[in-house]
Amino acid sequence: MNRIAPTALYQEVAERLRQRIFAHELTPGTWIDEQKLAEQYGISRTPLREALKVLASEGLVELKPRRGCYVTEISRQDLDDIFPLIALLEGRCAAEAVNRAKASDIATLKAIHERLEAAAREGRIDAFFEANQEFHRQIQELSGNRWLLTVIQDLRTVLKLSRLHSLSLEGRLQQSLDEHRLIMAAFESGEAARAENTMHDHLLSGREALAKMQDGSGGKGN
Repeated sequence: MNRIAPTALYQEVAERLRQRIFAHELTPGTWIDEQKLAEQYGISRTPLREALKVLASEGLVELKPRRGCYVTEISRQDLDDIFPLIALLEGRCAAEAVNRAKASDIATLKAIHERLEAAAREGRIDAFFEANQEFHRQIQELSGNRWLLTVIQDLRTVLKLSRLHSLSLEGRLQQSLDEHRLIMAAFESGEAARAENTMHDHLLSGREALAKMQDGSGGKGN
């Protein structure tokens, strides 16, 4: 009998720490006290260290020789470097998705977009953020390009380290909605190049909003 092995302990520990980092319970720059965490989880330090290696490979923590492990801090330069890359990659995803999308796929995307519209009307930022994430994921999956999907997910994982969320900036939610409308229109008209350009510009617009917040001009996502 070929039994399926349970999830390795270090993988479970990595997921718990990952969620704590995303929730900013472990804030950027924080030193990770391995002994304390091992005691909290009731485990030895061996699986904990394996978990930290996994998180280090994802860019969520940094292992510093003779100094220990720290939650990664994402800088303004990091955002400046990452957003143009995501804009290019997600733009490409949008173009490929348009070329592959069937009528049922467009209908699914439209339904997600309608949730965006409703959340915006009601001023529910969290609901808008969730629908926004699903909208982007749906387009990425429609592209059918697993390599693009993998790289985008890796970059977005690192972006979750940022404590700034552009949708909290005054006027950004409506601006983001308008940009999504243009992307949706490109899908409905079957214009791949237009979808690529509007998606690209949408991501860069999100970076501009974050820059305003970093400069002290404002208070999730792109």
